[in-house]
Amino acid sequence: MPRRSSRIPTFVAGALLVVVALALGIFLGGHADLLPRPIRSALVADDEAQMVQQAIDTIEDAYYRPIRRDDLVDSSIEGAVNSLDDQFSHYFDPSTYRRFQHATNPRFSGIGVTIRDGDRGLVVQQVIDDTPAAKAGLKVGDTIVAVGREVLAGHPSSYGISLIKGEPGTKVTITVERDGRRREETIERAEIVSPVVESRMVTTRTGRYGVVVFSSFTSDSSAQVRAAVDELLERGARGIVLDLRANGGGLLNEAVDTASIFIPDGTVVSTDGRARDRHVYTATGGAIRASVPVVVLVDRNTASSSEIVTGALQDRRRAKVVGTNTYGKGVFQEIRELPNGGALDITVGQYFLPSGRNIGGRGVREGDGIEPDVRARDDPQTPRDEALDVALRELATESR
Repeated sequence: MPRRSSRIPTFVAGALLVVVALALGIFLGGHADLLPRPIRSALVADDEAQMVQQAIDTIEDAYYRPIRRDDLVDSSIEGAVNSLDDQFSHYFDPSTYRRFQHATNPRFSGIGVTIRDGDRGLVVQQVIDDTPAAKAGLKVGDTIVAVGREVLAGHPSSYGISLIKGEPGTKVTITVERDGRRREETIERAEIVSPVVESRMVTTRTGRYGVVVFSSFTSDSSAQVRAAVDELLERGARGIVLDLRANGGGLLNEAVDTASIFIPDGTVVSTDGRARDRHVYTATGGAIRASVPVVVLVDRNTASSSEIVTGALQDRRRAKVVGTNTYGKGVFQEIRELPNGGALDITVGQYFLPSGRNIGGRGVREGDGIEPDVRARDDPQTPRDEALDVALRELATESR
């Protein structure tokens, strides 16, 4: 009996030591930087990882002025992403990623503009009526070159947007460039209701036609397009112009659903990537009558999901495309969160239209985009919309 009683505590103690060692090993496996350098190097078997670790250690220890280790890690990750030479792949450090998450949170707000990337910052594409931006005098074509002290040149648009957006009632200072002159504006943020679909009936000598202006593929936006198209057809529209100019894209499923308004069945788009299987997205059914002529109106800022819809309708011979070459973004990205609180926004695959073509530059260069069937361009110096006039003439020809 004495022997048995003395063995139990020994066994329990040994088991506890194993559990503690296991837990410690798991923790240190994910926090190798907490270990003494010799032990850390011995445990990290990968030669490349050890080399990067040693380089960071050397800079941290020997550089002539103090450097935060977190900054070195951020810079090394950013450098790795930059080496991809992919304009659509980015690294968000922890603070930038938090701003990005806030920017996509519906509880946050902005100043009332839609934008696109520019060489010097964010180019204003639309100023929404009765918003802080409109009251501050911002105009289409203005470039937001800085937010506070942060210069936007060289950063993705998501970075600038994350700085501009914030809680309603808070203020943001932006630097705006127009005609070579710069000025600062301090604007109070507000909740913005940005319509993504606008429609109207246009009467010409040949009949009445519906125009649906679609600005962004957000959640449930395809349902808004469908409602607008149905209403115009009920009111007697002989054809539909789907205006995707300056539509930078958005959700893939909304692109498929939008194309399905006009295509009854079959392939809309397929995706493929090195680490993922090829997937074919098909029309979801319930399309409008095939006898209704459709024209898609595009420009150089028609990108991503907008190009999926445009290319699908063109490849399936369901619509004529009028305008200029589109942007040429034939790749898509995913957000992958990192243990340091940051995230990678990296290209993981390519889009392929029903014909099998990819209209992008594989991420590393500017793509050719979609070639329009009929070329047309609006002259912003005139009150008329010359490109829309061409689209309406094409509709008239198709509806005879």
